[in-house]
Amino acid sequence: MTKGLSLCQLCAVRAKDTDERTGNVLFEALPWIKNITGKTVVIKYGGAAMVDEKLRADVMSDIVLLKILGVNVVIVHGGGKAINRAFEALNFPVEFKNGQRVTTPAAMDVVRQVLVGEVNQDLVAAINRHGNLAVGVSGADAGTIMCSTLDPELGRVGKIEHVDTAYLDSLIKNEYIPVVATVGVGEDGGYYNINADVAAGHVAAAIGAQKIVYLTDVDGVYEDFSNKDTLISNMSLREMEEMLDSGIVDKGMIPKLQSCCFALRAGVFRSHVINGKTPHSLLIELLTDKGIGTTMHSTEEALEYDAHPLGTFASRLSVNNL
Repeated sequence: MTKGLSLCQLCAVRAKDTDERTGNVLFEALPWIKNITGKTVVIKYGGAAMVDEKLRADVMSDIVLLKILGVNVVIVHGGGKAINRAFEALNFPVEFKNGQRVTTPAAMDVVRQVLVGEVNQDLVAAINRHGNLAVGVSGADAGTIMCSTLDPELGRVGKIEHVDTAYLDSLIKNEYIPVVATVGVGEDGGYYNINADVAAGHVAAAIGAQKIVYLTDVDGVYEDFSNKDTLISNMSLREMEEMLDSGIVDKGMIPKLQSCCFALRAGVFRSHVINGKTPHSLLIELLTDKGIGTTMHSTEEALEYDAHPLGTFASRLSVNNL
């Protein structure tokens, strides 16, 4: 106990400190809230935050808060772990070629059942505990994600040819949160399994999102994944492309960064890679000055704009500590 202070006095001091910290956090968030209100943010949801029930509930609550703040949120998800569990339970033979799962028509039936009928519905239910806010969408619905065959040897693994945003735009206009399962459809009417990272980038580009956020199991992008002191806080599109070309990117991060590059080249303003296991990482990354993961900027101007999202006026407010 602090010398000279009674227990009641100490509690009062701590309460005041807590109030001040809360006030500072809210003040710091104000320009970021104003900057993101009315904008569209695509969240690629995956990793442990998708599997752990409490983490999932917390992330969905944060997404609801963003919606309340006026953000148009679109969730894109895969479900690799759930698919693996289903294959194991069915004793279903799994074949890989060049590191990718071969998806036969029979396997595609299982994939679609798990992604659309299980994972998607669980996420929608987690959001709708807060109200009638979310609608589950398969990428095949209304021809939203049109695909061709990526590689005949891989079977029903899809290459995205086109994203039709009409259905998603309608849901957003009517204040719903679309939750998109990454199942595409081909010209033949058959279904395709799509890489969720790739799908998120295409969806973000097609709907004109301001940001795309990848929830992962790591804190962000590292210069050297084996050295956790090399986390990169900010990088430009050019730096990200150079990093991919160098071959130093960890294998699991490659499709995410490639998708980030695609989205930024297509007009998305900024992309983020954050750790979904960190409590409220989504809010910390989007609504605070420091952020928590790796932010990738489409241009050098975007990086400078990030310093004061409301421009000169916000800069003066910060300098004067108002």
